[in-house]
Amino acid sequence: MMAIPGAERMGAGALAAHQAAAWAAQRDHVAGNSAFYRALWQGKAPPVRLEDLAALPLSDKAQLRLSQAVHPPFGDYLAAPRAQANRLHRTSGTTGQAMNLAMSARDSRITQIVGGRCHALAGLSPDHTVVHCLNYQMWMGGVTDHLTLEETGALVVPFGVGGTELLVRTIREVGIDAISCTPSYPAVLEQVIRDHFPGLAPRDLGLKLGLFGGEPGVDDPAFRARMMETWGMQARNANYGVSDVFSNFGSECAHDTALHFVAADVLWPELIDPDTTEPIPLQAGARGELVLTHLIRDCQPLVRFRTGDIIAIEATDPCACACGCTGFRFRVVGRSDDMVVVRGLNMFPTMVAAVINEFPELSGDYRIRLTSPPPWDRLPVLAELARPGPAPEGLAARVAAAIKSKLGASATVELLPAGSLPRTEGKTKRVLREY
Repeated sequence: MMAIPGAERMGAGALAAHQAAAWAAQRDHVAGNSAFYRALWQGKAPPVRLEDLAALPLSDKAQLRLSQAVHPPFGDYLAAPRAQANRLHRTSGTTGQAMNLAMSARDSRITQIVGGRCHALAGLSPDHTVVHCLNYQMWMGGVTDHLTLEETGALVVPFGVGGTELLVRTIREVGIDAISCTPSYPAVLEQVIRDHFPGLAPRDLGLKLGLFGGEPGVDDPAFRARMMETWGMQARNANYGVSDVFSNFGSECAHDTALHFVAADVLWPELIDPDTTEPIPLQAGARGELVLTHLIRDCQPLVRFRTGDIIAIEATDPCACACGCTGFRFRVVGRSDDMVVVRGLNMFPTMVAAVINEFPELSGDYRIRLTSPPPWDRLPVLAELARPGPAPEGLAARVAAAIKSKLGASATVELLPAGSLPRTEGKTKRVLREY
């Protein structure tokens, strides 16, 4: 079986027969070939109906890490002969030990199709020339996302990371009008332009479309406004995924800033309460941890896999705009492992970013630095000034007051000189646990 062309615009009824047939084949494949899941299920047969998946135990990243440590390099959840794997990726390791990902030719092709849906939905077309500035060195965001960009028909420039001066020259010489990168990378580009291209402004490069992913922050209206003001560029949240599952299966369209789930033909989603693990109905207004099951996967199929991402469902009806997508629409609240509990309040970096970005005196770059284990009664925030020189009087107190007013948590705010926080071409880690 394969992904269905146009599945992102098909209704639930039209997809149901395909989903059932895909799961029938997948459940037999996993039960017959994955020692990991046979042990986890302890002799219990996987259900015939997808709607009954909650009867099975959950799986998570910690279990996969242990599996790969005991059965290197791919773990005993490798469910296909090693000869069937034709590509190896490695996760970035942002939230722990990097993982080895094996993909068959079919796994790779389906990943490319689904990711292509995302980038096309975000506005990338054959009329664009897009430069891809994510790490190609084994990370899923490199080659895999490059191929999803190609799936749209766009002309793709495989630049990767490093050599930012060359990138600026290449954008100007080739006439590149779109960029695929992390949300924090434009700040790196701006610094290079200031240092090495006097008289050149970011908007002079002619970039019109920014396809962002890999980090939170794109949803912030202040970030989008800054991209338009500084670059003349539409910022789109175009690349939401979970490396162990699919590199990209969620994107916004040109008319709705919520992420659209576009992989219903190959991926079965659930919501759970992250604390009790009880199922939560996937309906408008629901909030919980996203759990995913592969419907078609050869090498490392995952069943009821806890992503660690807390999402909020905005709508489940078809998108009313011209995009025509039928998948549910959602926002990522944050990662469960990045959550900081301050006197019973759940704080996520994205929430702090929204407050920080309200202050033009700040660059928007920040860190949450935890120097002792929980419990925490205050949120320790490092915020960077936008311009060189002393901090405006009372700014730290005003930022702390805004965090208290908008988020409910008391905060200790330390202001850092402009440019003191490291810029990175990869993912930026916002929560520093130094204990």
